Amino acid sequence: MSPKQQFSPQDYPTRPGVYLMKGEDGVVLYVGKAQNLRARLRSYLRPEQDNRPQIRFLMARTATIETIVTDTEKEALILENTLIKAHRPRYNIDLRDDKTYVSLRIDLREPYPGLRIVRQVIADGALYFGPYSSSTAVKETLKQLYRIFPLRRLSADYCARRQRPCLYFQIGQCSGPCHGKISREDYAGLVRGAIALLSGREDDVLKLLQGQMREAARAMRFEEAALLRDRIGAIKATVERQKVVAHGGGDCDVFGLWGDGRECAIVVLIIRRGRLIDRRSYRLHSAMEEPELLGLVLQQFYDHSNTPPALILLPSPCASSEVLSEWLGEKSGSRVRLIVPQRGDKRDLVELAVQNAREHFGEKGPAEVAMTTLQEIAVRLGLQRVPARMECFDISNMQGGSVVGSMVVFIDGLPAKEAYRRYEVKTLDGHADDYASLHEVLSRRLDRAQQEGIFPDLILVDGGRGQLGILSELIATKGLSVPIEIASIAKARQEKVAGNATLRSQERFFRPGSQMPILFPSGSAALRMLQRLRDEAHRFAITYHRQKRKARLLGSQLEQIPGVGPKTRLELLRFFGSLRQLRAATIEELAAAPGIGVKSARRIYDGLHPAGGHEGVVFQA
Repeated sequence: MSPKQQFSPQDYPTRPGVYLMKGEDGVVLYVGKAQNLRARLRSYLRPEQDNRPQIRFLMARTATIETIVTDTEKEALILENTLIKAHRPRYNIDLRDDKTYVSLRIDLREPYPGLRIVRQVIADGALYFGPYSSSTAVKETLKQLYRIFPLRRLSADYCARRQRPCLYFQIGQCSGPCHGKISREDYAGLVRGAIALLSGREDDVLKLLQGQMREAARAMRFEEAALLRDRIGAIKATVERQKVVAHGGGDCDVFGLWGDGRECAIVVLIIRRGRLIDRRSYRLHSAMEEPELLGLVLQQFYDHSNTPPALILLPSPCASSEVLSEWLGEKSGSRVRLIVPQRGDKRDLVELAVQNAREHFGEKGPAEVAMTTLQEIAVRLGLQRVPARMECFDISNMQGGSVVGSMVVFIDGLPAKEAYRRYEVKTLDGHADDYASLHEVLSRRLDRAQQEGIFPDLILVDGGRGQLGILSELIATKGLSVPIEIASIAKARQEKVAGNATLRSQERFFRPGSQMPILFPSGSAALRMLQRLRDEAHRFAITYHRQKRKARLLGSQLEQIPGVGPKTRLELLRFFGSLRQLRAATIEELAAAPGIGVKSARRIYDGLHPAGGHEGVVFQA
């Protein structure tokens, strides 16, 4: 039947609301909003009035259209966001910011606040800075920040267990608040400086530090003055690396768009206090009109962990701009303006963003190659959507020892190592059971997905139908709010044939509901990507297992040293913080631990280094 036979515009209300287009199987294909539902749906139901190919394409796959009426267009916008996140429709755009960006968090309610890298921004009363384009970017920021403001770097619980300041204190990258090396008032000053610097108020910080340096020099506190001088120099060096692009020192986000009617590139320039601090780029398969596309991009970009600035510059007007401006203002806590500048510096910034988008659109780099490979994976495995986030799990239980699991993550076809996770299996009673271990690891991952709202598009497990059955049953019992595709990969089998020849079968993939394995063409890019994902999970699990075995062996070495009982072992671990640091300690450092004298230190050292003894170690009695 044609769309006109299936649907009639008169069936739908003229009020604001949200519409959901569903396929024959009931799966949501597309979610949209409208100020007038009947007027919006008329363009879908009467394709002769709208010759855009995407309209005909979408309607050919739509079996039913459901609507939800709201009181205002803003309510429709909020509901649209909620439904897109819940159903993840195949034909809606997805910027996936919450999967790839990290932020810095500091909680001023702590006695000695410290900065932490986090992946989710939640309303918990703490301050958040960012997001940053990668964990590498945020680590570089922290590296520079600690040189200027040496805040507490380790957790308060960890520091409380130690008898002496950490290594960061020794190298001048921590002020040692947990061990009374700095007053609470002075530490609060470091926190204020770090917050100001992260907020982009470098000039304020420089003025404050310069005043403190002059005061210290007048009071002949030359060591303190030299320290402040070094901090000032570090800030200036950091600021000089940032390109000034906007005179007047304002904050704004600048959007640029370039496309060919079927796909497009989006670039966002992040400008704070007149400096370009970040650049985000996205490539989308969408044939929407530019106003509607820009509106959806703004919704998704700021619905994640991006805080809207007071000014957002656009290349052209977006749909529902007044409603979007009001919604963004509520998110930021102050007024947000959406402007399409026509001349001057602001127009130059928009043209710069558009130029970047045009260049990004023309690039054919690793990301585009990976996307083609992901599309092939989706087709061959029969997935509902391209698996932008893939997770693979593996279990390692060599020689019946401790059992560990691993999760590796590929985002847009590339390893996202900051998202890798390791699991120590807790539910087994001293016996190896790969199925039970996999069940526990997958259950913990899915529980965390429900809490954090970060779901994979595809979960791949190493194994055959048995492992796939465990995963399928788990997903059915968890009642997940987001559908997840699953598959298993069975290793290639080898068997002897005539003579000395060996026949090697292909790697086989299994999907729920089918007994027949899926075979990929030998050497295809899609097969190589999935093999790499599986091999990376195996490597990560084996590495973690070896680390735990090494730690267990070191612990047993301690148990075998005469005179070292459980209490002494516990005190040593508290003092040195870890088995690795304990093993690296010299006799002199061992003797400095509580309750350990020179004689015991030599015995412990020899017990931990049976081959090397303590040659070359001189202890001053």
